Order: sequence, then structure tokens, then C-alpha cells
Amino acid sequence: MPTRVISYVISTLCAALLAGLAVYAYGSPVPSRWLTAALCMASLGFVAQVLAHQMRNKTSGSIVSIPYLAGVILVPNWRFVAFVLCAEICVAVLRRLPLIKSVFNIAQFALSTATSILIYLALGGRSMNVDSLFSPIPYVGAAVAFFLVNTLSVSGVIALVDSKPVLTIWRRSTSGVLLYDVLASPLGFLFAWVYTSKGVAGALFLAIPLLAVRQLFRTSWQLEQATQDLLQLMVKAIEARDPYTSGHSQRVQEYSIMIGRAAGLSARTCERLGTAALLHDVGKIHEIYAPILRKPDKLTPEEWDIMRTHPIKSAELVSTVSHLKDLVDPVRSHHENWDGTGYPDALVAEAIPSWARIIAIADTIDAMTTDRPYRAALDELTVRKELEKYRGKQFDPKIYDALVPNELFGRLIKVAAESATKTPRTPARAVLSLARRA
Repeated sequence: MPTRVISYVISTLCAALLAGLAVYAYGSPVPSRWLTAALCMASLGFVAQVLAHQMRNKTSGSIVSIPYLAGVILVPNWRFVAFVLCAEICVAVLRRLPLIKSVFNIAQFALSTATSILIYLALGGRSMNVDSLFSPIPYVGAAVAFFLVNTLSVSGVIALVDSKPVLTIWRRSTSGVLLYDVLASPLGFLFAWVYTSKGVAGALFLAIPLLAVRQLFRTSWQLEQATQDLLQLMVKAIEARDPYTSGHSQRVQEYSIMIGRAAGLSARTCERLGTAALLHDVGKIHEIYAPILRKPDKLTPEEWDIMRTHPIKSAELVSTVSHLKDLVDPVRSHHENWDGTGYPDALVAEAIPSWARIIAIADTIDAMTTDRPYRAALDELTVRKELEKYRGKQFDPKIYDALVPNELFGRLIKVAAESATKTPRTPARAVLSLARRA
């Protein structure tokens, strides 16, 4: 484990201890009967953590924030922080997590809970065990604090492990669950209100259908991820026929998503755009392309004509999958040029699907940032000049203007340079110039 990661975990633990001491100093004593509420919510949090599912971004998904936020407004005291600490220790033991990961998970949940209590009390919040009145502003403050501390602390440790910017990791980890967390946040108050009205039995009665819905969501998410994994497997199998193109589609997918963000697309739109980019060359699975892809020499005009049909074949294959219908046009048109000189339909300007225009730039960037038998990968300055040269000819000038002057462009080139050491590259015949991408 890198030293910087260990230092970060220790810092998170120290922050949790300090926040806990602040809650101890700031909070007032609570009646012993309130401890039942703390135990109930911490136990529900334990169950939620046990039922959590692993996500692709190295985080886990659960509804633990709901009972923990309910505990915050029922028992805004250090004792609830202690109960959360015990619940997370039990989770770590049950999962048999490595020590460093266990310490971090325990510390960050204790820190999130303690910070939420401090914000709740600072904004004038009172325990719902006192008068059952809802204090919306303190509760919203506590919910936002819990979400930010939880997600940013997790993103921080992932960023250190992956050597990537924290905000980049944070955007990726929250893009698919942000709306869910916003919609789910009022359930913390609902849990607290049901507990004050109906006691432990009422809270458990509410928890059962909520956990069932969460499991359905988990199953749906796992099916979606299985579909994505199958698409990745299919693309890798296609590229295995030509080892020089290994990783090309995955890189174009990553670059397309980054360009989509620079162009202001939503997270969900960028996700679909990335899937289209991943599948942009899937038509090359047809046997007609196999001898051409393996040919080490320069292609003949007839062979180039055959290669220029691959966007059509790709679109035909994508169209056979019902939930990929919206990707057909971008896949078919990713070799169209802004000035109408592209293929297969010679579309012009805005007639070209916007996602296809983004994929075209990503495809070209991958071509320029990969090694060739006749030249090394181009540096950032040269790539900028080449893209500028073909602005308004091959590329959409608006997308160019959104990307190249943006600081994100430098990060994109850095990602491309890092990828250069991981996978073999496309041979010279595949990209002879910017205007002749196959």
C-alpha cells in the first residue's frame, strides 16, 4: 500500500476523532431511552451495509445514509457516533476486509455522521425525540454534509490509488447515483418520524419494503453492468483479430466521454455516448475485413473502399439490440466530416449526429497519440495544431472550441500518453492521415 494512501487513511481517522470530540463537547446529554433509537438506526445501517453491492468505480452502493441520517436527527449526540462506529466495525469484521480498508471505512462513516450532527446542531436542529417537529433547514444541511464528506473522502482515497484528480473521481462516482441520493434523502426524516410515532416496530416495518426495493435496484444495476461487460468482451474479441488495434475502442470510449463533458453533456448522456464510442468499430467483426486488417502493406483503393463500409456494418449490428437503438446513427456516422467529405453518407455539418462528431475527434486523437512504425506518438502541441488545421473541415468547430482551449484537453492528452505504455498500437496502414481514418 502506498505511503500516501496510509497517510490519507490516518488523516481521515484523526479527523473523525476530532469531529467526535467536537460532538461530545457541543452536544447535550440525552436520556437513556434515546439509546434505543440510536441502536435501531445503527442496526439498520449495519444491515444496509451488509447488503451493499460493489460498483465499477471501486465504491459500494447501499442505503446506509437513510438510517444514519435518521439517527442524526433522533440522537444528535456523540453516543450515536459511537453506535455507528460499532456498526461499521461489525461490517468490517463480517466482510473480512484488509486492515487499512477497514480503518478507512470505519473512520469515514464516523466522520460523516459526526459532521452531520455538528451541522444539524449548528443550524438549530433539535432531536425529534423531543417534539417530533421537522426542522427542514438543519436536516438539509446535515444531509448535504453527510453526502459530501462521505463521497469526497472515498473519492480522495481512490484518487490517490489511481493517481487521478479527486474531482474527476468524485464526478464519476456520483454521476450515476446523485439523483438517487437526492430523492432518497427525505427518507431519513421519514424513518425518524415513523420511529417517534410507531417505535422500533414501525421503523422495521418501513425498512423491509425499502430494503426490498433496494435489492431490486441492485439486481437491475448488476444486469446493466453485465451488459456492459459483455459489450467490452465482444469488442476485445474483435480487436484480438488484429493485435495492433488492441484497446483502441476502449480508449476512444474514454476520450469521447471526456470530450462530451467538455461540451457540456450530462453524465447520463456521456455514458450513452461512451457506449456508442465503444461500439463504433464493431462491424469489423465481419470476415470481409479480416484479411485487410491483417495486411501489413499499404491498402489498395479497392481495399480502402471495403474498409469504408465498416461504419454501415457496425450500425447494422448495433441496430439488432433493442436498447442500443439510439446509438445506431452515431455509430454509422463517426467517419463523416464537417465539410461533407466523409463517409458513408457524405453528411454535412449539423446533419451529422452530434455524438458522431465527438467520436470522430476522439478517434483521431487516439490515432495521433499512438506510436506508428514511421513516427512516434505526437505531443500535445502537435496534436493541437493538427486539430486546429482540420477545424471546420473534418471536425465540428463548436466541439473543437469547447475542447482544445479547455484545460480538460491537457488531461485528455495525459491520459492518452499513459495509455501508450499499456497496449500495442494500430499499424501505419490504419491511419495514413487525419482525413483518412479507417
